[in-house]
Amino acid sequence: MAKAAMIQRELKRQKLVAKYAAKRAALKEIAANTDLPMEERFKARLKLAELPRNSSATRLHNRCEITGRPKGYYRKLKMSRIALRLMASDGMIPGMVKSSW
Repeated sequence: MAKAAMIQRELKRQKLVAKYAAKRAALKEIAANTDLPMEERFKARLKLAELPRNSSATRLHNRCEITGRPKGYYRKLKMSRIALRLMASDGMIPGMVKSSW
């Protein structure tokens, strides 16, 4: 089980990313537009740098929804490999059985 503080930190980052997504996209579009003057593009880059660091989507890290584990994460299932194995062993995932040979 991950520390509760780490899980809360990740939730905080998700909220910030959602809050600033539109503003960040607009500033990035201005900064990337080569038709605009260099000064205007530079101002957009400065405004982009003033936004909170945690509002960037690249700072998000996928975590298991059950345990909060950051590694061994399956995107499709939104859980870690360990939680998946436990649920499969308990018969909570239809059609999935532990393999043996």
